[in-house]
Amino acid sequence: MKNYVQDGKTITHTPTAAVASGGAVLITALLAVAVAAVAANEAGEFTTEGVYELPKAAADVVAVGAKLYWDDSAKNFTTTATDNVQCGKAWAAAGNGATTVMVKINA
Repeated sequence: MKNYVQDGKTITHTPTAAVASGGAVLITALLAVAVAAVAANEAGEFTTEGVYELPKAAADVVAVGAKLYWDDSAKNFTTTATDNVQCGKAWAAAGNGATTVMVKINA
């Protein structure tokens, strides 16, 4: 195939702020997770597929399979669609008080 570029599981991205290994970053409407620590304004590799344990709004109650939205200001997942970007589905339930959720990104 002449038009094949790559498998699409990773993307090279230059974040404007440092991102820790395993940290999530929103690239327009694509959520990506840093493979390793990436310094601000330096190119790094990010994954775009898979299930990750990522931050969530502590007060939200999340059911398995629920649509999750990235709040780029708070840097966490929420069940609130308004002003946020839908870029995941809950892989496991997470109750009120939980600060993380297992999420299949970009699903």
